[in-house]
Amino acid sequence: MADTHEHLYKEARYVDDGPDVLEDLFAKNYIVADLVVAGATPAAAERLRDSHDPDIEARWNGVKDAWQHCQHTGYGQAVRMIAQQVYGMDEITLPALLAARDRNVRLRRPGERRRILQQEGNLEYVQVDDLCWECLPDESGPDFFLYDLSWRTLCSGEIDVAQIHHAVGIDVTDTESLREAMAAIFDKWAPCAIAVKSQHAYDRTLLWQERSDADANRALQRLLAGGEITPDDRLCLGDWCLSRGVELAMQHHRPFKLHTGYFCRTNRLILARVRPAHLCTLLIRYPDAHFVLMHAGYPYTNEMLAVAKHFPNLYVDLCWKCSIDPPAASQFVRRLIHTVPTNKLFVFGGDTLWPNAAVAYARQARQWLNRALQAEIDAGELTEREAVTLASRFMHLNQKECFDLDGTRAAIHAAMR
Repeated sequence: MADTHEHLYKEARYVDDGPDVLEDLFAKNYIVADLVVAGATPAAAERLRDSHDPDIEARWNGVKDAWQHCQHTGYGQAVRMIAQQVYGMDEITLPALLAARDRNVRLRRPGERRRILQQEGNLEYVQVDDLCWECLPDESGPDFFLYDLSWRTLCSGEIDVAQIHHAVGIDVTDTESLREAMAAIFDKWAPCAIAVKSQHAYDRTLLWQERSDADANRALQRLLAGGEITPDDRLCLGDWCLSRGVELAMQHHRPFKLHTGYFCRTNRLILARVRPAHLCTLLIRYPDAHFVLMHAGYPYTNEMLAVAKHFPNLYVDLCWKCSIDPPAASQFVRRLIHTVPTNKLFVFGGDTLWPNAAVAYARQARQWLNRALQAEIDAGELTEREAVTLASRFMHLNQKECFDLDGTRAAIHAAMR
């Protein structure tokens, strides 16, 4: 199965400063948000995720009551999968956690990160967004770990001129030089990038509109002068930078991934600004670009189905949704089969930082995809052969058609020489 979305830490971080058993189970796979919603204090949740704190008993005691209310959510299901399949725990208890420490240490050795993902997760490759422009070869698996070129800050109207100069040696003084710098960023790193990615929905509305060079330049000059820059200025700059990013992605034959829908963590969700329908004007403006709309727009899944049915230039990525709301993800697959051409769906991306969490979410995605396809067979809508064919398409064939795997890998190997 292809994995189209992770935030995995690199090999050195995993080996030298990786997760202890509590962090591996809980801290980097979203369950912390459920624990806080269930009543754990933010301080207890923060302590839980701190591998440098050796007091496992105190860290566990701070959240164990909340865990009883979360173990059957999608996130909780993944935690229980890691506990059982990685650490041999039938139930998460303090004695079991203490006994698992040696196993945890053995897993954090060179090469284990890739082995876990590839052999335990049966993943063909992973696409990683590590929130930067640089897409450098990952020597721990250059054909396996493929990276997105991040466009989030620019889409949010955040123009860091010092960072841009450091990256490509161009001084940004106006939109013309900013356009030049953006092109230089793509020339330098897009060949080794599998896609371009932005999650600016965390920072602003997804609603996009065309912006002129003149309007964008006025906003940019106010930013460069260090004066007050309004939210409207940032929206203007962000829309303008998104347009340039889409145009450059087209030139370099890279799909553009966009976060839609639900937010991670707690106390920050503004649903009105994350709707997939907000992107229709962008999809109309750039019919020859390839867009990947992520997370199925949850909870706006009806909108996502309507948008995907209408626009030939997009794919729907179910990444993360199988863990946010597994039954809804399964139902979404069934509805998509009868609504949208079936070459438009990617079924899996774990959206995690550590490999065991990604593998747990991969198992979860397979489980709920199987339920969806079996339900279609039971209802007489699919034969078993048709269901197997669709599974292959959703799990890896659609991804192969969308992403330039061979070209990206060739560029990565050329960069390593």
